[in-house]
Amino acid sequence: MTEFPQIILFAIPVFILAILLELYVASKNYTTKDSIASISMGIGNVLLGFISKGIVLACFVFVYTNFRFFTIPITWWSFILIFFLDDLAYYWFHRISHECRLFWASHIVHHSSKHYNLSTALRQTWSGGFYTFIFWLWLPLFGFHPGMIMLQMSVSLIYQFWIHTEAINKMPKWFEAIFNTPSHHRVHHGSNPIYLDRNHAGILIIWDRLFGTFQAELSSEKVVYGLVVDIETYNPVKIAFLEWKELLKDVFLGDKSFKKRLLYFFNPPGWRHDGTGKLSDDLREEYLKSKDEL
Repeated sequence: MTEFPQIILFAIPVFILAILLELYVASKNYTTKDSIASISMGIGNVLLGFISKGIVLACFVFVYTNFRFFTIPITWWSFILIFFLDDLAYYWFHRISHECRLFWASHIVHHSSKHYNLSTALRQTWSGGFYTFIFWLWLPLFGFHPGMIMLQMSVSLIYQFWIHTEAINKMPKWFEAIFNTPSHHRVHHGSNPIYLDRNHAGILIIWDRLFGTFQAELSSEKVVYGLVVDIETYNPVKIAFLEWKELLKDVFLGDKSFKKRLLYFFNPPGWRHDGTGKLSDDLREEYLKSKDEL
């Protein structure tokens, strides 16, 4: 494992310098309370990561040691292969984190800011690291070394830092066609109905294009950042656990069947057992219908 560097730790000073540079050239995109909240979430994520990453690594090693189908060598072509497979795993993790409330409860943290800047990239979950790794368990099962997997996951996370900015409008067309970019990811952070649950890419936008979740940033539709219903707090603890609290209230309170209680974990955000809730697809359909009527 010592052969694989902890590149996230080396990237942190670069993150800080980039935030300071963006703050200098685009200070209007920052507010003090919001940025402090985002950075606090990032610090908490790093500190808890010393525990969660140990658990993740132990699980990867256990699967790799006891159940792997093959042994994939650590060589140049396997790093290319894991680049694509890790990115595919990230796409499905990210997409399901928007479509299943159990995973949304941790992922909502990253969408809770009404601002979009490099500090927003640091607004990371305190709970997700302990269970979302299941989307990557198939990689050690197929014979990728746990160290390779952890390294590529870090590469993906570092790549996604720079796309959290409004300072870059569009990249060249060929780049926009293949890679995730600030424009694509601004869409992902939008609470506008047309932008909801779109562009789940990590590094490559090709997965969204392939699986039907791509949405281009429209010049006629300025992105409104945040949640459909914003949480209105800068308290890091509340940001980290408010949705968990709401989820557990929906599960355990009220008069409903066991099946309906269970469905709150696995159905999308917005779902209600009495049929009164609205999903992102419902909001998008209403939006498009209103456009057609104009």
